[in-house]
Amino acid sequence: MKNRPFGNTGIQVSEIGLGAWQLANPDWGVNDTGEALRIVQRSLEAGCNFFDTASGYNGGRSEELLGQALKTVRKDVIICTKCGYNADGTTDFSTGNIRPSLEGSLRRLQTDYVDILLLHERPQELMDGKKASQFAELEKLKGEGKLRAYGVSLDWQVELEKVVDSTSSEAAEVLYNVFYQGPGAAFQKAQERGVGLIVKVPLDSGWLSGKYRRGASFSDIRSRWEPEVLERRSALIEQFAALVPPGRSLAHTALQYVLAQPQVSTVIPGAKSVEQALDNFAAAEDRLSPETIQAIYSFWEGALKDDPLPW
Repeated sequence: MKNRPFGNTGIQVSEIGLGAWQLANPDWGVNDTGEALRIVQRSLEAGCNFFDTASGYNGGRSEELLGQALKTVRKDVIICTKCGYNADGTTDFSTGNIRPSLEGSLRRLQTDYVDILLLHERPQELMDGKKASQFAELEKLKGEGKLRAYGVSLDWQVELEKVVDSTSSEAAEVLYNVFYQGPGAAFQKAQERGVGLIVKVPLDSGWLSGKYRRGASFSDIRSRWEPEVLERRSALIEQFAALVPPGRSLAHTALQYVLAQPQVSTVIPGAKSVEQALDNFAAAEDRLSPETIQAIYSFWEGALKDDPLPW
């Protein structure tokens, strides 16, 4: 696995990391602690050094599992966690909640610092560093050595631009995939300001894995999608599949498209099994041709740019 620089922080991260939301998480239809620990161990063996979690993932269990699995290799890995959605199920984006939230994360992760702390998809109006006091608190915690870099997890181009323009954030976790490319318009600005970019939801919650086609239904967190949304995704998957190079899977093509964006530091697909995790990492072994990259961009521009899908 190749590493990439994380903005101007001096941190090096694996091109493909592990999104830990799904680890032993009943919300995703899994609850096997042993398999979760095996996923992390095999990820390490595959060359993954970037692990993304949050205090609110499964009541803090994601952090606890990572803490257990990574404590012996702590200095060799990069841990990114988030605050705002608390382990007890409450939501609190206030400045006063940042320190206690981080302290809880540190206990669960069995470490005395995190590499990256993100404000977890906070309300857009609170992303203005000229008005919001949260960023001064993050800077203070960085000065105390409790974190190495900070930023925001966000979904929209306008949010990324606001954070880059008005704060000293060094990290941004951005919703971006074949179906949702709008934030890409702000990637160059982020790179010029030294912000490391983490791409979340790169497989559109499983759709771009190729596992689901027309008629798919869900009983887990994805049951939020209305029938018309499922139908539209089904049609779009068929259009995307027609662009996938022969002999290459949809999942690998989707991940390689993200990695084709030079400003991206790492992409963090989740995994519910060891097999899924290893298949995701295998995507880093190849690259897409310029022609395929342009075809996928043109597909999004024609079908989704002006009419985006709900996540």
